[in-house]
Amino acid sequence: MTLTRDERVARAVRIGELAVSGAAAEAFADVVDIEKFRFHGPDGAESDHAGLVAYFATLRAAFDDLTLTRGIMLADGDYMAYQTRFEGTFAREFTASPVGPLPPNGRHLGWDVINIVRLDDQGRVVEEWVQYDNRSFLRALGAGER
Repeated sequence: MTLTRDERVARAVRIGELAVSGAAAEAFADVVDIEKFRFHGPDGAESDHAGLVAYFATLRAAFDDLTLTRGIMLADGDYMAYQTRFEGTFAREFTASPVGPLPPNGRHLGWDVINIVRLDDQGRVVEEWVQYDNRSFLRALGAGER
């Protein structure tokens, strides 16, 4: 299946909306191959789709008004790359920080990540690589203030 540029953009936006909303795994079926999906994150973090859904649950639990916005998107063959901006108010303990649980600081935070995804022949995401600046993220969370 060959997707148009607009279809690829729409799918990337939809995946973000589903993740932030806490949608059930079945809701992702048309945009992610849930069984084959593999996530590769900073510092060698590896996960399947269920693990990534669980991570987003920790974000929703810790941040009020959590939003995810896609920025610049590029596509080449079966690959897409895009900027992602997260924002929210750090209102409750964040249990999935890279250094362990962190108490809320009440600040409205924003952080950026770069995503690269590989699509299968049906246009579903089967693999994702994500990078972000852990040091800046931890500083925004208040980890340096402890």
